[in-house]
Amino acid sequence: MGASNDSMPGNEHWKFTSLFFLPSGLDLNPARVVFAEGLGTFMLMFSICGIMGSMQLLGNQVGLLEYATTAGTAIVVIIFTLGDISGAHVNPAVTIAFAVFGHFPWKKVPFYVMSQLLGSILATYVGELVFRVNPEFIMTVPVKDHAFAAFTAEFIATFFVTFLAASLARDARSVGRLAGFVMGISIALAVLMTGPLSGGSLNPARSIGPAILAWKLDQIWIYFVAPVAGAVLGVSMVHALCLHHPPQSHNSSAARGVLP
Repeated sequence: MGASNDSMPGNEHWKFTSLFFLPSGLDLNPARVVFAEGLGTFMLMFSICGIMGSMQLLGNQVGLLEYATTAGTAIVVIIFTLGDISGAHVNPAVTIAFAVFGHFPWKKVPFYVMSQLLGSILATYVGELVFRVNPEFIMTVPVKDHAFAAFTAEFIATFFVTFLAASLARDARSVGRLAGFVMGISIALAVLMTGPLSGGSLNPARSIGPAILAWKLDQIWIYFVAPVAGAVLGVSMVHALCLHHPPQSHNSSAARGVLP
């Protein structure tokens, strides 16, 4: 993305962030970066398998609040641990959206996406072995006879989250080290909003692992098309609103108030 060494025209205001971008000035081994994306997605999916499997073992039904909190907290941990290595996308929709607008090199997209999808599949498989949880129990599925509502919810929620991510990526110093927490909270809120309609995915990788292991792929298209379309719109909206307005000066009082 804009902070990577693969700079592209129009990226002058997207110079540094460990959130969704490759860190500025770091020349990392490509295999290491791709592995980090797979590891991050594994961490996210294993956390989800863990909360669902644990509740199932205890004989309790997983509540939406527990699921949303787990997803949001996992994102915070992933951003702080892997953000400086790969940018912590852990979501093909995010990777594709930033590539569409020149903030991430297309040549890396297939490797990122494949690593994310494999991380999800592996985490679901390991979660099934460890927690004895049925992959169908982890699947994201539309509420009965409401595929359109599920699609719309996934599209809008992913738009909101990616709009926030792109805004932070454009000027990461506006929130400083709180960026990871901000993203985690936004993910949790989005899951709370979409959970009753779609299962709260916002991420093709989140949905593909359980769907493949359960071999129920008839509605998986919703969780690919809606998040990718929403993410692209989110980044495009940041471009439309902020194209002629550079980020706030780091010397401003507002910036000084959030920096250490």
